[in-house]
Amino acid sequence: MMGGDNAQASADEFPKHKVTIDGFWVDATEVTNAEFARFVKATGYVTTAERKPDWAELKKQLPPGTEKPADSLLVPASLVFSQPKQAVALNDYTQWWEWKKGANWRHPQGPGSNIKGKDNYPVVQVSWFDAVAYCKWAGKRLPTEAEWEWAARGGLQNKIYPWGDEPVDQGKIKANTWQGHFPNQNTLRDKFYGAAPVASFSPNGYGLYDMAGNVWEWCADYYNSNYYSSIAHGAKDPKGPTASYDPEEPYTKKRVIRGGSFLCNDSYCSGYRVARRMKSTEDSGMEHLGFRCVQDK
Repeated sequence: MMGGDNAQASADEFPKHKVTIDGFWVDATEVTNAEFARFVKATGYVTTAERKPDWAELKKQLPPGTEKPADSLLVPASLVFSQPKQAVALNDYTQWWEWKKGANWRHPQGPGSNIKGKDNYPVVQVSWFDAVAYCKWAGKRLPTEAEWEWAARGGLQNKIYPWGDEPVDQGKIKANTWQGHFPNQNTLRDKFYGAAPVASFSPNGYGLYDMAGNVWEWCADYYNSNYYSSIAHGAKDPKGPTASYDPEEPYTKKRVIRGGSFLCNDSYCSGYRVARRMKSTEDSGMEHLGFRCVQDK
């Protein structure tokens, strides 16, 4: 049964519906910096964040008539978390995200940052296109949203989290999330301010790590807020909608991301719930967004 399990569920997590999927293999961890570096070395691949944005493509995602931004903004860049000094309203994410020139997978927080000594951390600042390119090179693919949720549930039925129903901040530390008051105070109870090395926390029932928290993960599917209504009576191997639709940004093509990140907190997104759906534009790179691969059985 796929979909929302508790009162925190958003409208796009309903209706809960029956899904049947064929067997598949899934990576036990998120793709790491070391693995992605091998791909780049072998292919010479250049990620989206390392390229100058193409205004002709960007304006397709924006309301008609949107003016071209200054050339100083159309530079290789990506989104980096910037902690505000005081509490802020949670309906404006621009208060904690910064478009930073030079931020990419090699420099996740921008110039001056690097991934030295972080081979076993999840690669981030990768777009959906980057993730697809890596998967193809590795002989794998991105999971469908249904496959991802099946894997995250780890054999449990109708539970809120990969470990069951115990709240994320009760009992032992279960995942890399934001503890404290988001986004201005982090108690670091889990010992990590940002991303953690993969497999730093206990796996779920299928032996999969970080299906909750650490970094969000790209899925293959387009995001459509009404998609579950179209398969309310059940589906076999659903591949997602044929087109993207987000009522908040109707001109923007988006893909599903799953699993939550080190920035997730119950006061904001509760993204570590197994049914939680989030979305992002295909060309987006962010400091808390990576991926894992699957392979047909």
